[in-house]
Amino acid sequence: MKPPLVPLATLLGRELRNVKVEKPFVKFGQAALAKKGEDYFLIKPDCERVPGNPETSFSVFAIFDGHNGISAAIFAKENLLGNVLSAIPQGINREEWLQALPRALVAGFVKTDIEFQQKGETSGTTVTFVVIDGWTVTVASVGDSRCILDTQGGVVSLLTVDHRLEENAEERERVTASGGEVGRLNVFGGNEVGPLRCWPGGLCLSRSIGDTDVGEFIVPIPHVKQLSNSGGRLIIASDGIWDALSSDMAANSCRGLPAELAAKLVVKEALRSRGLKDDTTCLVVDIIPSDQPVLPSTPMKKQNALSSFLFGKRSQTSTNKTTNKLSAVGVVEELFEEGSAMLAERLGKDFPMNKNSGLFKCAVCQVDQPPAEGLTVNSGPFFSPASKPWEGPFLCTNCRKKKDAMEGKRSSRPTVLA
Repeated sequence: MKPPLVPLATLLGRELRNVKVEKPFVKFGQAALAKKGEDYFLIKPDCERVPGNPETSFSVFAIFDGHNGISAAIFAKENLLGNVLSAIPQGINREEWLQALPRALVAGFVKTDIEFQQKGETSGTTVTFVVIDGWTVTVASVGDSRCILDTQGGVVSLLTVDHRLEENAEERERVTASGGEVGRLNVFGGNEVGPLRCWPGGLCLSRSIGDTDVGEFIVPIPHVKQLSNSGGRLIIASDGIWDALSSDMAANSCRGLPAELAAKLVVKEALRSRGLKDDTTCLVVDIIPSDQPVLPSTPMKKQNALSSFLFGKRSQTSTNKTTNKLSAVGVVEELFEEGSAMLAERLGKDFPMNKNSGLFKCAVCQVDQPPAEGLTVNSGPFFSPASKPWEGPFLCTNCRKKKDAMEGKRSSRPTVLA
């Protein structure tokens, strides 16, 4: 007989007592069908927090669904991970690394967007970016690609937030408050057709990386969720899947099958349901306890009724929101969630400084600059360190301009050559 699953409370309790907990196996599969050829994905199962030390390994899985061309998707695939890791302080332990990761994801997404826009190209991309370190899963997303978790208890939970204007009233309000206009496409005769879009540009999304030709109210600041789990299946896919299948349908279509076959079946089910209307890409990632060769084929009939054990809901800042709380009590514990599009709310209030040089490090681009050449996120345009206390992280001049532009204060868009 196989040993029973180790309850999450026991796993966390062992970690608190510094007892070694076996890392889970991470198995994955990928499948795709191309319509426009604008979907890209990233699979890196062998990353290391400390280079050369396999004990510090973690995995990264990501989907990049490009639009108006492929350059933004390719650029994000090649640069986003490095930008995220560069925003995490060196020489910290695993717990500190995981606590720093949500903020580093925000900085990495914004830095990648700034760097791509400086190229003067006009394509854009959604991003769903997943980091798995042991039993901890962290998901960052912009756009309408999606990640779901099918727990070993059979509960399917959405780990991302869709940034489609049609479905997200909060994002519509933010876009209009920042100077954009939201409406449908007008055709001859004054009739409105299609989904809600933001103007100028006509994009259906409110968050993405790239889109230089659209207003700065289309922001690259991701929704981030971090959770601890005791095993389950992640399905990460572009909207070609989710326009055809609900989260439950996708999970049910492949439950109990190996990850490689599961990914193919999800794509096949989406194709059967809707036909090939869009690029369709799916990653399936199984997080499997070390004493279990495969995930259970059917949900458990009984669920552990633990609630708010040990930590309750642990948060990193006072701005954390508790919306969409996961319902798989005893199987999944939510550690962090934040979706604000305000950069000042996402970067914390500490100031990384080189003690030897006295230089401050920009919280986004990680460039060292003297304090006089940059500003904190809450300072005014003529801020003087002697006249006002510093509140919020330090930003260099370029990143401060980007922040102001995203909030509708002024444009930071580079001139695009025709």
